[in-house]
Amino acid sequence: MDALDLLSGDARAFVEKVWATRTHVHRSSPADAEALLSLDDVDHLLTSTAMRTPALRIARDGVVLPTSSYTRSATLAGAALTGLVDARKVFDLIDDGATVVLQGLHRYWSPLGDLVRDLELTLGHPCQANAYLTPPGSQGFALHSDTHDVFVVQTHGSKRWQIHDTERQHDVLLEPGTSMYLPTGTPHAARTQQSASLHVTIGVNQLTWRHVLDRVAGRLLADEQLDQALPADYLTSPGALADGLAERLSWLAGAVAAVDPVASAQEQVHHFLGTRPPALRGGLRDRLTAASIDDDTELCRRPGSVCVLATGGGRLRILLGDRELHVPSRLGPVMAHLREQADMRAADLAEWLDPQSRLVLVRRLVREGLLRVRA
Repeated sequence: MDALDLLSGDARAFVEKVWATRTHVHRSSPADAEALLSLDDVDHLLTSTAMRTPALRIARDGVVLPTSSYTRSATLAGAALTGLVDARKVFDLIDDGATVVLQGLHRYWSPLGDLVRDLELTLGHPCQANAYLTPPGSQGFALHSDTHDVFVVQTHGSKRWQIHDTERQHDVLLEPGTSMYLPTGTPHAARTQQSASLHVTIGVNQLTWRHVLDRVAGRLLADEQLDQALPADYLTSPGALADGLAERLSWLAGAVAAVDPVASAQEQVHHFLGTRPPALRGGLRDRLTAASIDDDTELCRRPGSVCVLATGGGRLRILLGDRELHVPSRLGPVMAHLREQADMRAADLAEWLDPQSRLVLVRRLVREGLLRVRA
């Protein structure tokens, strides 16, 4: 499933549309929505995994309940485990009208992890996924607004949302397969109807020009000359302070003018991609079989993998998300070819590399997670 299939058939066009027009509601397949997180999936997480806080929190009538009301302690190999979710206590609280919030689901639930990873690579902004399970006739949180953009996807039951925009208040009923976009700061509240409701929220924490400029300015302001102490008599001789400040402002203006915007933009790209968690599912089997890869082994790009190429200093830099490889620049055409291929074999690289060299390269890329052995 493409990252924004639930929101639109064309991910990029949809994103551009909502950012430009603040379009709110989209309807798609209930089955696709349920594939992200179903009621049975929530049951599994609560009853059959060792879920611990803060992966879960519970609220009732706008009040977040203390973790002691739904957790327990245990031991593992003699070591204490605290904050374990007690499914029976959670069920009792749901019976009493409480809303269960599963936090950071993209970190441990693969359907949402895949969705968030694809969204981040599409948008270039950090994303997160939470889920909210609310019993019939209940409201977990009072009217509030979020400090980030939110995509809401209803996966089970229905929930009526009260939305306050700049012009008016209106109600939106979300049913399975319905998704809604809420821009940052949009006041909203929601209440279930006759059935329990489960919805997923994808939060988009927008990066701004301030983030980029803070990084550029921070590097300039780290210059050692700015660590010199102010003159001891500046309280009685502010002119000396003004002269010193003018001198350093002049230096700073020159340093800002000398900043290479292309290099700084590339630094932002590398910083963002380098802080995304890697997509390594299936990597254990690939690692154990990498040495047996030959010219005819069928390979493919790992879903969600990152590959950004940059040159400098006679070397090719290959950014693979959480790590960076440095290889001879002559491998540039080979890597450019590999980056664009969904399926491949080492033999396909015969135009550029001899048999031994191409096997060394593809085995390394399998171990690093860019390629995988096709099952």
